[in-house]
Amino acid sequence: MGWWHIGTDSLAGSRFVLSPLAETIAALKTLHAAAGGHPGERAWLAAHLPAYRERLAARRPDALLVRAALGPTWNADFLTPTPSGEREQSFEEEVAAVRDAEPADAVPQLEVSIGGTVPEPLRSAPDLPHRMAEVLEWVWRETVRPDWPRRRRVLEADVTARTALLGRGGWAAALDALCPGRLRWLGDGRLQVNSRDLPPRSVGGGRLLFVPVTFTKGWVSWEGSERYAVVYPCAGALADVSAAGAPEALAALLGRGRAGVLVRLGTPTSTSQLVALTGQGLGSVGRHLKVLLDAGLVRRRRAGRSVLYDRTEAGTVLVRAASAEA
Repeated sequence: MGWWHIGTDSLAGSRFVLSPLAETIAALKTLHAAAGGHPGERAWLAAHLPAYRERLAARRPDALLVRAALGPTWNADFLTPTPSGEREQSFEEEVAAVRDAEPADAVPQLEVSIGGTVPEPLRSAPDLPHRMAEVLEWVWRETVRPDWPRRRRVLEADVTARTALLGRGGWAAALDALCPGRLRWLGDGRLQVNSRDLPPRSVGGGRLLFVPVTFTKGWVSWEGSERYAVVYPCAGALADVSAAGAPEALAALLGRGRAGVLVRLGTPTSTSQLVALTGQGLGSVGRHLKVLLDAGLVRRRRAGRSVLYDRTEAGTVLVRAASAEA
């Protein structure tokens, strides 16, 4: 397995950041795989995959470049620059790091990503980072930017929930919950970042960043010894807004909208996140939460300036019982 040794200062100075570029790269990965991890991703693919394939068919070098940069071994480094972490940047600011990458380094990085020889059309291409930036700009403009405000609300709510979990359970609890089964706190300053057989890396005094995306694709990256990033699928993925997953028995008991709210409160969640996840209006979500609070099925707590809701033990028992009957 691949793991990082995290220094005390790095862990104490780590932070969550939002990245429009990371969201766009995750979108590109999903388009390339042509497979969604949940109904929301599959609906998104149905809407955007035909245009994406049409674009690549008209630009064969781009198709070769994407396939090589997202190779089975690794992501090409120039495709996934590590966020600065200083402040949230716009997509245009972030994609400049891709465009300005050293062209001479692109082919060697592609050799690592595909684990072999780079196809000739790419070896002789004059500026691969610039071409990759153009692909990312298309993905952002056509598939991510139209829905970015909603995605941003989900990402912000995820960060708020993670911060609250960090305050309650410490870094071990917060990190174990990021990517269950892949990311895990091993103790003694060791963080498992993937299941690959890779040599450990020492983060030392570098900055450690955690970057949520709404897609189910994640990865790690680093910039020298200065910055390290873990890009992870957020808990509030843009799932199907039809309340799929709410057991019929629970929907019959509580109403489908209220049941959809309750089943999504397995982890601390904000009102804005529930609005984004369920597709219900703010007023409807607020009314459902009041009824569930009065019934003792959910509880609320404050995390900084945000209010988070999650199920009580009684609410969890009810959801599990209804699911077992489904």
